[in-house]
Amino acid sequence: MKTKYWLIKSEPEVFSIEDLSKSKNKTTYWDGVRNYQARNYMRDEMKIGDKVIFYHSNTEPPAAVGICEVIKEAYPDFTAFEPNDPHFDPKSKKNSPTWFMVDIKLIYKFERFISLSEMKKNKKLQKMKLLQRGNRLSVIPITKVEFEEIVKLGR
Repeated sequence: MKTKYWLIKSEPEVFSIEDLSKSKNKTTYWDGVRNYQARNYMRDEMKIGDKVIFYHSNTEPPAAVGICEVIKEAYPDFTAFEPNDPHFDPKSKKNSPTWFMVDIKLIYKFERFISLSEMKKNKKLQKMKLLQRGNRLSVIPITKVEFEEIVKLGR
């Protein structure tokens, strides 16, 4: 199977790369995705071994902050079934779940964060979905070239 490449966004106040680095085995489940297209990417396309850019959004400056790997493929997002959870969805049922999540593991944090404005200036990243107007998805496919360029900048 061919490795795919992804960018996942999280607000650092909600869950940061620091939080991930302190998680048991530097691993977590990627829960709370409540957009159908982002859900479809996770449910249908993310596979074990896929590489992931961890991106801090809704902060100054927004930036790519590290690399992760998918270590468990999609399974039902249990937060959708818990009434006291902020991601609760009364329409999602255990026997027919609407929402899914994957598990990711931190590979490493970048030595320096790559800001959104720096990415916008980079010719190799010009077509990246993150940089397209109106693209606000929390899970975005990226190309191998885009992944490798961001990694190079972060070293």
